[in-house]
Amino acid sequence: MKKHFIRLCLLALVFSLVAGAADAQTTPVRKKKSAVKGKLAAKGKGKTGAKNLAGATAVVAPKDTTKPAVVLEADIKLPDPLRSLRNDAIIERNLVKDRTPLTYEHIREDDAVYRQRVWQEIDVHEKMNLPFVYKATEDNGNQRFIMILLNAIKTGQITAFDATVDDRFTTPMTFKQIAGNLVAAPHNIQIPDIANDPDGSKGLMRDTTIQEEFNPDDIERYEIKEEWVFDKQSSRLQVRILGIAPEKDVKNPDGSVRTVTPVFWVYYPDLRPMLAKFEAYNGKNFGARMSWEELFESRMFASRIIKSTIDNPSDLPISGFIRDQILQLLEGENIHEKIFNYEQDLWSY
Repeated sequence: MKKHFIRLCLLALVFSLVAGAADAQTTPVRKKKSAVKGKLAAKGKGKTGAKNLAGATAVVAPKDTTKPAVVLEADIKLPDPLRSLRNDAIIERNLVKDRTPLTYEHIREDDAVYRQRVWQEIDVHEKMNLPFVYKATEDNGNQRFIMILLNAIKTGQITAFDATVDDRFTTPMTFKQIAGNLVAAPHNIQIPDIANDPDGSKGLMRDTTIQEEFNPDDIERYEIKEEWVFDKQSSRLQVRILGIAPEKDVKNPDGSVRTVTPVFWVYYPDLRPMLAKFEAYNGKNFGARMSWEELFESRMFASRIIKSTIDNPSDLPISGFIRDQILQLLEGENIHEKIFNYEQDLWSY
């Protein structure tokens, strides 16, 4: 009896050991499978979106593969000034570097008993205005007056103002805006693809961008805004330039000139220190060349009056009420004579 009892105990012990070993072998497998399922779920969630708590699947929006449109803007490429590596003259020319404009004489408001505002136009084709189109290149760059202005604006020496708004220097302009007014914006055209179709038998075409280049000779006129003041303290009639604006021709489809409009305005008192560093062309004596600031202050240019505040309550240019160009010139001379007669009538002989 005891032997049977011992055999039963041993048999139960064997069964218990076998069952424990089976549980020990199956438990890691289940954990491993659950870990693999967790990794697959996380991987699927990162790529296509895993099932959320409600059982729905998140949808990933497709990526936008379209390239942004390239905006083409007009630009004027101004060459950098090339300085001479040797002294390009027999003498040492240092006076230009040290030139500074003379300070204006102060005029009290109570002493300005007579004030008139005048707008004049300078035509570069006139013989006296040839310095405006002098085409030489020197250490400070191209000597055309328009190139002097554009270089000063691009380097930030002076500020340009929008001429389409007003002529009171209220709205600054950027150099890109000026370039857009002077040259057309770049545009794409189709041309034959010579690289892939040398003989043109396939008819292959390719896109190319056309950028119009700025021609300084297209600026043929400049507008000057100035004020004539009689100072009773010094008993003199003084004239001060307020602003300068290059003008461009607006042409019809057939090439004829429809109108002339200013491109931008620059404030002349801000421009004076820079103009004192540039010499104006003198065809009679290359040695005795005055600066551009001296040229304007000495009135060494030819111009015609296109607008004034004398008997002009409508604030119109002369071309606004006189159509004939010859009569416009005569009206400008009449305005100049009125200002001159006012000064002369103050004196008794």
